Amino acid sequence: MPQDSTNVNNKAVTQNTYDAIVIGSGISGGWAAKELTEKGLKVLMLERGRDIEHVKDYVNATKETWDYPHRGRRTQEMIKEYPVLKRDYPLNETNLDYWASDKDSPYTEVKRFDWFRGYHMGGRSLMWGRQSYRWSDFDFEANLKDHVAIDWPVRYKDIAPWYDYVEKFAGISGSRDGLAQLPDGQFMPAMDMTIVEKDVAARIKDHYKGKRSMIIGRTANITEPLPGRTNCQYRNKCWLGCPFGSYFSTQSSTLPAAKKTGNLTVRPWSIVTKILYDKDKKKATGVEVLDGENNKTYTYNSKIIFLNASTLNSAWVLMNSATDVWQGGLGSSSGELGHNIMDHHLGVGAGGRVEGFEDKYTFGRRANGIYIPRYQNLFGDKRDYLRGYGYQGGGSREGYNRSAEEISLGIGLKEALSEPGSWTMNIGGFGETLPYHENFVTLDKTKKDKWGLNILSMDIEYKENEKKMRKDMLADAIEMLEASGVKDVKGRDGDGTLGRGIHEMGSARMGRDAKTSVLNSFNQMWDAPNVFVTDGSFMTSAACVNPSLTYMAFTARAVDFAVSELKKGNI
Repeated sequence: MPQDSTNVNNKAVTQNTYDAIVIGSGISGGWAAKELTEKGLKVLMLERGRDIEHVKDYVNATKETWDYPHRGRRTQEMIKEYPVLKRDYPLNETNLDYWASDKDSPYTEVKRFDWFRGYHMGGRSLMWGRQSYRWSDFDFEANLKDHVAIDWPVRYKDIAPWYDYVEKFAGISGSRDGLAQLPDGQFMPAMDMTIVEKDVAARIKDHYKGKRSMIIGRTANITEPLPGRTNCQYRNKCWLGCPFGSYFSTQSSTLPAAKKTGNLTVRPWSIVTKILYDKDKKKATGVEVLDGENNKTYTYNSKIIFLNASTLNSAWVLMNSATDVWQGGLGSSSGELGHNIMDHHLGVGAGGRVEGFEDKYTFGRRANGIYIPRYQNLFGDKRDYLRGYGYQGGGSREGYNRSAEEISLGIGLKEALSEPGSWTMNIGGFGETLPYHENFVTLDKTKKDKWGLNILSMDIEYKENEKKMRKDMLADAIEMLEASGVKDVKGRDGDGTLGRGIHEMGSARMGRDAKTSVLNSFNQMWDAPNVFVTDGSFMTSAACVNPSLTYMAFTARAVDFAVSELKKGNI
């Protein structure tokens, strides 16, 4: 059995046995590493891509638009090299190296699915939108009440204390609004709305008699200092990596905490190809790793494993594991592994012009927006489809990049653009996608990636329920803005291809019965009780809010359970 002699964290790593292994270093993987190490376990965290060191490696964090050769935009060469990434905003000059290469890591699309990934230390915790919302029992009870898929094995009361726990550490700023469908949390002081947002919010509240509301976004940007982190500087450059540590990421938050214990070993360039499974003991024994740089294979052993490679990559790992026991891979005994894939469908909204505030300006570039919480199919607002949607957006003055068609050249154009333009208000919907068994991923064994590994095949789409919902997402957006006094309101119904929300969920859902789910209520695999999956894979439904805060809470809860069971000798 080969041992790893790669230099990791400036010291040679020669051991191959740990108390716990964490696969993946993104939002949930970082939390798993923090919680496991703080509970005294020796932990190996494996990241399939390169290392990115906090502050030092945020090479574009202080650049402005004019500092880039192509002003931050995409080039024809980039469009050619990134056929998937070019479909949306991720393809640009400012942080291209944060996104996985389409050429090195391809996938098969039976139906179009826009998969935007980050293969590096911290994963998409460096690029996420940071909107952080709790679920309520409207969400946890929805499958049962609607007779969709299977029931969640938990309720809000089970997760509420863990939301408290992760919010205090991560640092979530927001307002306490007393909304039953969007529970309040342990918030730092909220960022302020612009004057136009406040006006529109008041008009929405009045027009809909309090049944709809607009609030400031609840975001993982701190507004008060935390140890090792400075409060948000309103630069709005979060996707470049923040040298102030103002937003929650693995690098700014969970990784320093885990390293502080002295119990963490980090190994980048480590592609986990399978979880090793002992069919006699019915437990996992460790993992097999392909080194992404030297193409050598290494084996690491551990007592427990946390799989946090991100929803679709975690499915890939499980499908490649224990195939001598289950043809479909580890966790496939229920027939649900790789199925029930979800994302939020978006691209629908409206915007317009706001008058009467021409003498008002904003200061700084707030890294946040507004949120209109779900109101459909709640409180008597019955629709002809299941579930619902929320809106994100904002009200601001147009800047120098606005159109000034009446003055197209010269000093007149410069003078026109040196002053802020009109106030505008824009909102875009995020809709819930139901967990359909027929939305699934499989292994495409006819094609391989750069490292000679089989790739994933995607067969995923939104269906009639979502199509009906999108019509209301558009109509309601226009109606609300017009009712709020916004002028020249125009709706937009853009591309709703799944994957674009970058909120992949499902593939290894939790449930109450091993016959219909992959995991139990503590994210523990029915087929291998010392393996826990706490990234988006475990989600039994999707709700309509951004899911990352829920991953954090479930991860901390699962670690607490896993370590307790380990100490009891149950795993």
